[in-house]
Amino acid sequence: MKESLIMVRDVPQEERPRERFMNEGPTSLSNQDLLALILRTGSHQESVMELSQKLVVKFEGLRMLKDASLEELTSIKGIGTAKAIQLLATFELARRVASLKDTDRYTIRSPEDGANYVMSEMRFLSQEHFVCIYLNTKNQVLHKQTIFIGSLNASIVHPREVFKEAFRRSAASIICFHNHPSGDPAPSREDIEVTKRLAECGKIIGIEVLDHLIIGENRYVSLKEKGYL
Repeated sequence: MKESLIMVRDVPQEERPRERFMNEGPTSLSNQDLLALILRTGSHQESVMELSQKLVVKFEGLRMLKDASLEELTSIKGIGTAKAIQLLATFELARRVASLKDTDRYTIRSPEDGANYVMSEMRFLSQEHFVCIYLNTKNQVLHKQTIFIGSLNASIVHPREVFKEAFRRSAASIICFHNHPSGDPAPSREDIEVTKRLAECGKIIGIEVLDHLIIGENRYVSLKEKGYL
């Protein structure tokens, strides 16, 4: 009979997997730690740390564990169907992420490409939406996000909100969009001021604002083509 269980609560708080994940990032954790986070709980006989260690030992690391079947996992004492499915789902997600190709991403080579990417969504909006798309070094779209809804104003569209997502996504550049519900994409003074302010901030932090497109009724205006960038 075991003398004691190594429970997560018995580990100093700063050494627990979840706290180390938050404080130091996922790369600081061992395979055993990461498996413990996925499993969340142990069994009556074993703590989650011991259970995750048993998995690592049984399958000689992640290479064999990632290919384990439901039956192989549930044959291990302490791993029921629910825990086995959690592990299998995690490995399947990892496989799908690994199989993603850059060719799956939309590439923007011109203002027209950018307009086509958002036109069907933005042309009928009844309010102004300020949207940014974040690009990698190949000008492929990493992410699209609505930053602000309402009348465009240089004091409201804050560079902090625009570039915060760029840092999160490790974006190389940004393209900004906003729509004119009137259908007329002619830029206003505020549009030009916002564009220049964001471009200046981008130069300082090293994330280029490639363009600001104003979307109208099946029409658009590129402020870069107009000479404002």
